[in-house]
Amino acid sequence: MANVKYRKLGEEDTKDPQTRDDEEERDSERTLSGNSQKPYSWCNMALKVTTVLVALVIIGAVIIPYVVPAPLHAQCTINWEFPSLNCSGVSNKLVSQIKKWTTADNCPDGAGEKCLYTLKSVTDKELQATHETPVKHYVDDLTFNFMPNGKMCDVKGFSTSETWYAVLDSGTNYCNLHNLITGSGLNETTGFVEKTSDDVCTQYSSADCEKY
Repeated sequence: MANVKYRKLGEEDTKDPQTRDDEEERDSERTLSGNSQKPYSWCNMALKVTTVLVALVIIGAVIIPYVVPAPLHAQCTINWEFPSLNCSGVSNKLVSQIKKWTTADNCPDGAGEKCLYTLKSVTDKELQATHETPVKHYVDDLTFNFMPNGKMCDVKGFSTSETWYAVLDSGTNYCNLHNLITGSGLNETTGFVEKTSDDVCTQYSSADCEKY
């Protein structure tokens, strides 16, 4: 409510017009300031809450990997060494195994997940494929990178869930890769080495590749 000034009856206004205008302007500014204080407070509070939430997300992204040794998204990275094979030999075996497990025939009634692989592309340096779980039909993306090492071959495999919110996977991404290695018999080649850990492979330690 605007401030109203009263003057005694008969009292003369001795202030000059400019002074009166200045006082009225100050009174108007005080009134507007009082009316706008509440909305400003709400905006200020919303800004503070948003700032706190953003800070918590950043802190979580930095701290969680040290508290829980696992990727923040369901995925797996594996490194293999094949001292007795060149990269062409490794690639050919993987392609052959993917083609054998293209249909759901190897997973009767949803038993196991050694099926529903799809070859997407293959070059001398990289193989890309997908794997679909036979029961819930989740799709994972697979990549194999081939790195010649003299007459030997080093391979880096990566599997990741296409489901953006997936965090845990019961070791499925590990098994996506591992099953192709064992199915093709690559794990039985001389000097074969597989390297991974829970730090880079979701639920690796508890993976059951006969089930997943």
